[in-house]
Parts: sequence; structure tokens; C-alpha cells
Amino acid sequence: MRIASLQPSVSIILDCLGCADALVASTRWCVASVPALRERGIAVVRDSWSTSADELLAVRPDLVIASVPYRNESLAAILKAGCPVLALAPHTLADIEQDIRLIAALVGAAGRGEEIIAEMRAGIDEVRARTAGISHRPLVYCEEWGKPLIHSQHWVKELVEAAGGVFLGRPGAVTTAEAVAAADPEMVVAAWCGAGDRVPLRKLAARPGWTQTRAVRSGRVFCIADELLNTPAPTLLGGLAALAWALHPDVFGAANGIRSFAMSPMASGGV
Repeated sequence: MRIASLQPSVSIILDCLGCADALVASTRWCVASVPALRERGIAVVRDSWSTSADELLAVRPDLVIASVPYRNESLAAILKAGCPVLALAPHTLADIEQDIRLIAALVGAAGRGEEIIAEMRAGIDEVRARTAGISHRPLVYCEEWGKPLIHSQHWVKELVEAAGGVFLGRPGAVTTAEAVAAADPEMVVAAWCGAGDRVPLRKLAARPGWTQTRAVRSGRVFCIADELLNTPAPTLLGGLAALAWALHPDVFGAANGIRSFAMSPMASGGV
């Protein structure tokens, strides 16, 4: 099967399945997430939001796999051109498991798919077990985007809870700086889509009313790399490790892909 992947989550899942060779096209974000794709020299196309039918037709895929966020008009044009499309829209960890199971079945790797799901469950269950006896669970504001302010997705809520925290607000909903300040979170986590680990934390912490929140006063304002929280794939275990350390550093060791404005070597410069 010749597959065109329009989101990093799809490419990561295929790579974990040992089936990245099925890819004939992917986005630049996929290449960043799965560096081995760069060595293969496969076609680089735009993402689920902006890919055109013409660039996909040029690589003759048997299947195009897209995932949220995607633009319906783009997918409709690809379908009209005759390319079969599988559009994924996960919201929960259970949805992500089902997507892994579906992709695994498509590429004849159902057994490996179940192994990946079991590994993810085991990793989450281990963290949940270590936080089960913790009495104080900090209130956490998780932000997926900064203009407008958008709460992180439901699977992030599940990860926060597994890591021993309480998720502030409604997953995926738009909010305001004033509403967050009024809720007075104990911790702020920013993981902006497409921003990697480059969220300007000092500017974020200086939003109206935020300087008096428990999170800012205690220095618990963090950036977790976009791909660790916003990509619905096995890499979420890295995001869970980062959340667990930020929430309970006395229980969990330091993790990769996370920084706070207090930790940043460029803090005085506004990062």
C-alpha cells in the first residue's frame, strides 16, 4: 500500500508499527517527527489543512490519511480527484488507540498495533499508580493556542489526571486570560500547535491578572513541546512524563521536552 500522510501522528504511528516504508508522501512536520523519512527522500506535501489534490496525485497514493485539524474543503477536493481518504478525528486516549488499531490493520500489522496500545496503557497506568496516593492535586491550565486562548484537547485532560493534576476548563474550548486568572491555576502548561517548544513564556505569564495567580507566583509556568502533547500518537507518553515531573517533581524524575520561564537561559530576554 502506498500511503500519503498529512499529519505527524499518522507518520509516527506507521513508524512505530515498523511500516514507515509504506509512506510515499508526508508533511515537513512528519519529517521533523520521523527523521528517517528525510533519508528516504519521499515527497513532502502540505498538511491536512492545505494539501492540494494535484500534489497528491503526483505521487499516486493508494490511500491518503489525514487527522485533525483538517479543512473539509481540502479533503473534499482530494476525494473529488479520486484519492481514497481516511480522516481521523480522535478526542480521547481510547480514540487514539482505535486509530492505531485501524492503521495497523490497514498495513497488515495488527499484532504490533496491539503491542503499541498495550505499551501506552502500561505507561499511563504506571504513572497513575504512582500518583494514586497523592492527596493534593494541583489545578492545571493547559493551553493549545494563544490567539485566541484555547484549552488543550481531551486526551491532555486524561494525561493531566493520570499525572496527578486537575484539568482546568473544558477541553478544546476557547477561553480568555481573565477567566484563567479568575480560576487561579496552580500550574500553567502551554503547548501551542506548530510552535515546538518556542512559546514565549514570560509574555504569557504577564497576561492581565496572571501575575497574581498561584502558577506565576510560584514559577510553575511551563512549555511542553508541541509534539509531546498535541500529536495523538505513542509520543504522548513523553508528554505524560513531562506533566508528571512538572506536577510532582518529588515523585518523578526530570523529563525531556519541557521548560519553565524560570529555567530558561533566555528568561531575561522575554522567553
